[in-house]
Amino acid sequence: MSRPFASVRARATLAATLVVAVALVAAGTAVLLSLRSNLLGEAGTQAERSAREVATGLAFAKPYDDLPLDVDDRPVQVVDEEGRLVAASEDLERISGTGVDAVKPQPAATARDAGDDDDDDAADDDDDHGESLEPGEIGARTTVSDGSATIDGDTEDYRFAAVPVETEDRGRLTVYAGAPLSAEHGAVNTALTVMLIGFPVLLAVVAWVTWLVTRRALRPVEGIRREMAAITASEDLARRVPVPDTHDEVARLASTTNETLTALESSVERQRRFVADASHELRSPIASLRTQLEVAAAHPELLDLGGAVEDTVRLQRLAADLLLLARLDAGERPADARVDLAALAREAAEGRRGVRVRAEEDVTVAGSRGQLERVLANLLDNAQRHARSAVEVSVRRDEGPHGAGGGGQTAVVAVADDGEGVPAADRERIFERFVRLDAARSRDDGGAGLGLAIARDVAVRHGGTLTVRDTPAGGALFELRLPGA
Repeated sequence: MSRPFASVRARATLAATLVVAVALVAAGTAVLLSLRSNLLGEAGTQAERSAREVATGLAFAKPYDDLPLDVDDRPVQVVDEEGRLVAASEDLERISGTGVDAVKPQPAATARDAGDDDDDDAADDDDDHGESLEPGEIGARTTVSDGSATIDGDTEDYRFAAVPVETEDRGRLTVYAGAPLSAEHGAVNTALTVMLIGFPVLLAVVAWVTWLVTRRALRPVEGIRREMAAITASEDLARRVPVPDTHDEVARLASTTNETLTALESSVERQRRFVADASHELRSPIASLRTQLEVAAAHPELLDLGGAVEDTVRLQRLAADLLLLARLDAGERPADARVDLAALAREAAEGRRGVRVRAEEDVTVAGSRGQLERVLANLLDNAQRHARSAVEVSVRRDEGPHGAGGGGQTAVVAVADDGEGVPAADRERIFERFVRLDAARSRDDGGAGLGLAIARDVAVRHGGTLTVRDTPAGGALFELRLPGA
């Protein structure tokens, strides 16, 4: 049973839709807040303009009846120092948010006829208001508040602006004027409605487009998957997955997959060839040993004990070589011990006739002593097999880069013989497994053709190289280069 959103296409569509949804909600919220703030500011500006227009008339001592209190059906209140409503819009029926709920004017007696006590109270009120004004002066500071009002039966929300004004005959008055917020509410509601309708439609379009685009983008991946499944079912490693002509990540994936299949095919083919060659090489000493034992069983006096021992030793060496090659193919990493190549070369040459060693002291590398011993032994066996009379081994340090591509000090071991050398066309082929250049040689004399292959594999595993060229005298010169320790 498939799980929801188990496919990459479904997850990509869901992720893209969620990201767009979050972005839209954030952008929509910012737009609504900005719109509301701008409209509220505009309403406050309109209310302040109306309040200052009325305050200007009061500053010029206009009677209350001549003041513009009913412009555009906006609520206006004029309040004296005692908090009494002294003038208001004619059709005002109810108001809140200004601090004065009265809607009918209640004019006071002449404020300046009240005596000294009233003057003192007025002075105290000026101090309490926080802004000292001269007669005929309008306050610079405006106080803004929100509330509601009912005018001629219609109730709306308003933004009120309060402006103080100092008059000569009526004392300190405060003008409250309102601007309706219906436009703000209408614009915000309209924008919200558009968003609530448009956002789901936009998200549906985003999801649909993402679904189509990801399906198109992942179509080559499905082709690669089907071809890989077919290759697995048929076990035909010669097949390759299709490479789309898009030059993108999918195309690089297909190319890398084909490179992996090529390497796998080569590895499998090499393994098959290795098994076939190993079986063929093992067959001869086993058959020879069996024949000698069968003859010895029937005729003990004809037992060739030396030949049987020789075949057994050859079989043992071949099995050891095959085991080492199997370990190298399995990716076994060499040890990280310090190995003195000069001492190793002397040990390898000890007991061999016609082998001379010239070695610098303290030429060390990091690696497996046993595997490096095998390399030197195989090179010396090969050199003695082809030399006419002498083999020379030299060990030295070289400041040039070694075969792995690194710099620094390099250890060089050169094994030279005075034989016929190796033809230029065969200088790489001799390092292949089970390869013998001299077809006329017997297997007993020529070995199984694994010595040089093992030597190069070990050199590569140690980060170095093994190459062959001619000596000045015409023989073969095998040069092993390893990174110095």
